[in-house]
Amino acid sequence: MSRYVGAIDQGTTSSRFIVFDRKGEIVSVAQKEHRQIYPRPGWVEHDPLEIIANTEEVIGAALARADLKARDLAAIGITNQRETTLLWDRRTGRPLSNAVVWMDTRTAQLVAAYTRDGGQDRFRPKTGLPLTTYFAGLKLRWILDNVDGARAQAESGEALFGTIDSWLAWNLTGGPKGGVHVMDVTNASRTQLMNIATCEWDEDMLAEFAIPRACLPRIVSSSRVYGELRTTHLKGVRLAGILGDQQAALVGQTCFAAGEAKNTYGTGSFLLMNTGKQPVQSKAGLLTTLAYRFGDEAPHYALEGAIAITGALVQWLRDNLKLFDAAPQIEPLAASVEDNGDVYIVPAFSGLYAPYWRDDARGVITGLTRYANRAHLARAALESTAYQVRDVVEAMQADCGIGLSSLRTDGGMVVNQLLMQFQADILDAPVIRPRVTETTALGAAYAAGLAVGFWDNIEDLRANWAIERTFTPGMPRERREHYYRCWKKAVERSFGWVE
Repeated sequence: MSRYVGAIDQGTTSSRFIVFDRKGEIVSVAQKEHRQIYPRPGWVEHDPLEIIANTEEVIGAALARADLKARDLAAIGITNQRETTLLWDRRTGRPLSNAVVWMDTRTAQLVAAYTRDGGQDRFRPKTGLPLTTYFAGLKLRWILDNVDGARAQAESGEALFGTIDSWLAWNLTGGPKGGVHVMDVTNASRTQLMNIATCEWDEDMLAEFAIPRACLPRIVSSSRVYGELRTTHLKGVRLAGILGDQQAALVGQTCFAAGEAKNTYGTGSFLLMNTGKQPVQSKAGLLTTLAYRFGDEAPHYALEGAIAITGALVQWLRDNLKLFDAAPQIEPLAASVEDNGDVYIVPAFSGLYAPYWRDDARGVITGLTRYANRAHLARAALESTAYQVRDVVEAMQADCGIGLSSLRTDGGMVVNQLLMQFQADILDAPVIRPRVTETTALGAAYAAGLAVGFWDNIEDLRANWAIERTFTPGMPRERREHYYRCWKKAVERSFGWVE
C-alpha cells in the first residue's frame, strides 16, 4: 500500500515537490528557482518550458532524497501561482509566448476602457472580482490581441489556454499525446470568466472579453482523479488534486468552517476567510472567490484580501538595493534598531491590491530624515507587510461583521519572529504559527489524498493540525494606532502616480 502523497507547489519564484506522510509531516522536499523576466516597466513574465523542466527536476530530486519510487505515492496534487496566464500549441506543446505573471500590469489600458464603460465593479455580481490588471481573463485577451496568430489558433482550438495548473496537468499527463486540459474551480474563479454561482464559463463574460470558448480548459473539482501521470519519475501515479496556492493554504490550515481564516506570507500575502456554501459579495474591496470543491460536493466560497508585494519587497531590498546578501539577514538588521525611525514603505510596485485596488499607485518611501539608515529601511519593509494585512483584516470585518479572534499564518515569512510579533501587535490579536508551515503544498496533498481514499474525510485532516507557537499582542494602544495612522498617510502618498 502506498505510504505517501506528493504535492507540486509551483510558485511565483520557484517550483517545489514535497512528499507528505499520513500525519501531514514532510518526508522529502526539493526546490528550484526560475527566472523572473521583466521586458518593460510593469511587465513580468515566466518561461513556461523552464517551469515544466524545473518541476520534473524537483520531483526526481525529492524522490531520490528519500529513496522513494512512484509506487510509494498514492496520488499527487498540484498547487500553483494563480492568474499567471499562457497559451500553447496543442500539437507541439510549445507556448505561443512567455507566461504573463499575475502581478504584470500590461492590461492597464484594457482595464481602464472597461471601467469607463460601467465602473470597476461592473462584473462583480457574476465573477466576484473587480476590474484590475490582476486576473487572467484580460491577460489572455492581451495575448490573443498581441501575439501573432494567437487568436486564430485559439478560435480553431489549436491553441490551449491555461493558468499554471492547466499547463502542468496537461504536460504531466501526456502533453500532445493525450494530456488532460483542465482547470480547477479555484483557479477558474480567478480568470474573471467563470460564473461563481454556476462554476461554469460565463457566455456573457467570454463575449465581453472576446475570448473564444474553443481554447478554454474544462472546469473541474479541486479533489478528484483527473488522470495518470506519464512522467519519468511518477509514471502511473494518479493526479487527483488541484488548488490555487492561496486556497490550498486554506485547506492545509484545515479552515473548513465558515469564519475560519488564514494568511499566507509569500511573494505577496493573501488572507482568506471561509464563508461557507454561499458567496459573499464584498462592499469593502475584497474578492469573492472559490475556496474549494471536493468531488461532487457543493463548492465552498471565501472572501480574500490579496496583497501584491510583501516577501517580494524583501527580495527587492536584497537584489536591487543590496542591503543584505540573503533574505534571512533582514530580521537581525531590522532588530538592530528600536523602531522604524518614522520610515514607512508602501510597496505598490504593481499598484495596490485589496482593499484599495489602485492601479495608478506606485511604491513610495516616506518619512526619510538624515537619522534613517538601512536598518530602519529593513524594519519598515517588514512592518509594511503587517500594515497591509491589517488593511485587509479591517475590510474583512466590515464585510462579515465578525471580529478577528486569531490569525493562522503560513508561508516563507512566518519564520521571521520580529514580523510575527509586530503582526500580532498591530492587529491586537494572537497570531498562530502551525507546526507544519508548508500548508500550501499540504493543502494540495490533502485534496489529492481525499480523492483516492488516503484520508477518509476532513476530520482526519483536522487531527493533523497543530500549533508550533502563538504570538500574543503586547503593544500599547496609543503606539499601535500612531503607527497605523502614519501608514495610512503613506498609502495616500502612493496614489495617482501613473497618469
